[in-house]
Amino acid sequence: MSKYYKLMTKAIYKAPNAINEPVLDYAPDSVERAQLKATIDTYKSQVLDIPMIIGGQEVRTNNPVPIFTPHDHNHKLGTFYMGSEEHVTQAIDAALAARLQWQGLTWDQRAAIFLKAADLVSGKFRQRLNASTILGQSKNVYQAEIDAVCEFADFLRFNVQFMTEIYQDQPISSKGVWNRMEQRPLEGFVYAISPFNFTSLAGNLAAAPALMGNVVVWKPSESQIYSAQVIMEIFKEAGLPDGVINMIYVPGPVGGKIMAKHPDFVGVHFTGSNSVFTKIWKAIGDNVHLHNTYPKIVGETGGKDFVMVHKSAVAQEVVTALARGAFEYQGQKCSAASRAYIPSNLWETVKKNLVKDVKSFKMGSPEDFGNFINSVIDEVAFNKIVSYIDNVKNDKDAEIIVGGGYDKSVGYYIEPTIIVAKSPDYTTMSEELFGPVLTIYVYPEDEFEPTLELVDHTSPYALTGAIFAQDRYAIDLATKKLVNAAGNFYINDKPTGAVVGQQPFGGARASGTNDKSGSKLNLLRWVSTRTIKENFEPPTDYRYPFLNSEK
Repeated sequence: MSKYYKLMTKAIYKAPNAINEPVLDYAPDSVERAQLKATIDTYKSQVLDIPMIIGGQEVRTNNPVPIFTPHDHNHKLGTFYMGSEEHVTQAIDAALAARLQWQGLTWDQRAAIFLKAADLVSGKFRQRLNASTILGQSKNVYQAEIDAVCEFADFLRFNVQFMTEIYQDQPISSKGVWNRMEQRPLEGFVYAISPFNFTSLAGNLAAAPALMGNVVVWKPSESQIYSAQVIMEIFKEAGLPDGVINMIYVPGPVGGKIMAKHPDFVGVHFTGSNSVFTKIWKAIGDNVHLHNTYPKIVGETGGKDFVMVHKSAVAQEVVTALARGAFEYQGQKCSAASRAYIPSNLWETVKKNLVKDVKSFKMGSPEDFGNFINSVIDEVAFNKIVSYIDNVKNDKDAEIIVGGGYDKSVGYYIEPTIIVAKSPDYTTMSEELFGPVLTIYVYPEDEFEPTLELVDHTSPYALTGAIFAQDRYAIDLATKKLVNAAGNFYINDKPTGAVVGQQPFGGARASGTNDKSGSKLNLLRWVSTRTIKENFEPPTDYRYPFLNSEK
């Protein structure tokens, strides 16, 4: 082996340029449509056995949990195995055992694994990821394609490019000195906690720290395990060594308890609710004296995303932005338009056309590609959203102008619902619902600036938001007044659909740490910098010239 190293050719490698993965359209009679339908049929014909993966080994327990499709909760897709504290500890031990060898790889060897994974995502595994996301998370074909395939492949490819940019950022050197800077992996394990709503996010929360040389314990959402197992298949086929990413299924408090008290815990990569992230932060703070280093805390926690409309806006553009931004994937996006402020001069036109659009939506199983709206993720989400809708039905301070129906007899279906609130601080204008509910406040058309103040202060969140206007002065004013109201701000566009490499994603306030997934800012959180100074002309006398006596 030593001889091999001596004979190795040394070079400064350049990674392939990252390009956003093209979105396939799944038109009737297309090849991809036929492939996807066949893959869906294959998955539906079997009940998958989905173990935890710890140190590359399949781990099962005596606590099997069934997985059902959200849009047909009588159809069983598979079984996963709920773990305990013991399995969290096993996963941590497996990660730490793999750490030194993984960190010893050169960056190009790590990059090759994740670049291969990206090609598997967009190639061999494309329809497996789509089918598992459609069935397990009730996403229609287009939402699955842009998430599970295109965004995930983009994360993997662009992260490699961002990594090389980080490594290439070097300090200047003065005469006789060579200054260098290296980005070291963190000295322990990273805990990744992922949500149900984006397959790509789940994969990236684990993959981003691993790419930078870290080892990871990954806890996916129970509602996303069905597609998570496909992600682990991809990582394995791409050549990811055993133990680098370990996938466990445990209740949140169980994993959090072990993680927060382990001395080698170095960071958490999280997407989920504000309340859970707050508990994680507190647990880390309470136990920080136990850790070998201060843990990195990176989280995105949702939003109460707004669309602000000026009287100069084009009404139909607003209508389309709300129809898509509020109701794609049943409003279960952190970025979904949840509240809108419409000027009185445009209201009647917006109302008529928006209600018409919503009534034209087809709702049902995502296996029928003609359905725009599918089910919400589970019964807990269904019951929470329905409780808000029922409260509105009995409240004189708000009215439902379209939707409001629901049915869970077959799947967890809730009609896209639009509420008009008489007050700008109405409950559904300020609290996160995470479902197909949009609340609108109609404001006097000449009170644009005061309404901007309402937008800024009504919600504690600050994830995404949009301004619609033709008046450039109005756009400029909104951009300045709402500077802290959204980490992703859109002008004449819906507040959803951030693309890796184009719109780095994340928000502040109650929406998280704003570490911008889909950019090198996020990857910088998973390294620790070392500066190296080499002196070519070391001094040989401690005395400085100023100490010499004057003549």
